[in-house]
Amino acid sequence: MLRKMLDKDRKRQKRKVHIRKCISGTSEKPRLSVTRSNKALYMQVIDDEKGHTLASASTLEKDLKDIKRTVAGAAQLGEVMGKRILEKNIKTVVFDRNGYLYHGLVKAMADGARKAGVQF
Repeated sequence: MLRKMLDKDRKRQKRKVHIRKCISGTSEKPRLSVTRSNKALYMQVIDDEKGHTLASASTLEKDLKDIKRTVAGAAQLGEVMGKRILEKNIKTVVFDRNGYLYHGLVKAMADGARKAGVQF
């Protein structure tokens, strides 16, 4: 069982590296990175040229504690993140799924950000 989990994580890391070779965030079009753990969901907008995080949202924040780690909760988190992005006058971003498959929670977070008005 442990070996299977290690292989699964190794495959995700390989996909992550492959994706990151192609995309990077600039100040005009930053990178929207998505991360999920067993307990929480995280999103952040990153300017890779300067190495700064421009905005972030997480289900661990006090305001967002009531958001559960479900598809509906991921969509809510995406909408919150989308509003924060638009407050920073950022219209378009590059989506970084961080090696995760684009379905379920990751897709819901992306759709929530799109619903708020952010373009990918």
